[in-house]
Amino acid sequence: MRRALGVIGLIIGLYLIVRAALEPFVIDMSDPATYRDDWGGPSLAGVLAVHCGPGIVAALIIATVLLRRRSTRRHAQPGKGV
Repeated sequence: MRRALGVIGLIIGLYLIVRAALEPFVIDMSDPATYRDDWGGPSLAGVLAVHCGPGIVAALIIATVLLRRRSTRRHAQPGKGV
């Protein structure tokens, strides 16, 4: 069950990361009319925070989990030098 939740979380996280990476290219940042009615609008900063923020958080969480997993595997293997 825990592994299944991890896979689902990873898929959702990767979706949010891709969405955050593509958002600046999808909207026309020079024309406020294109993002005025989006979530976080009418300001560009609000729109980018709402649409890119979750992707940044997901990237940080995924990186933290991977670094911790790598660290625990390294310490769990006796005889392996650092």
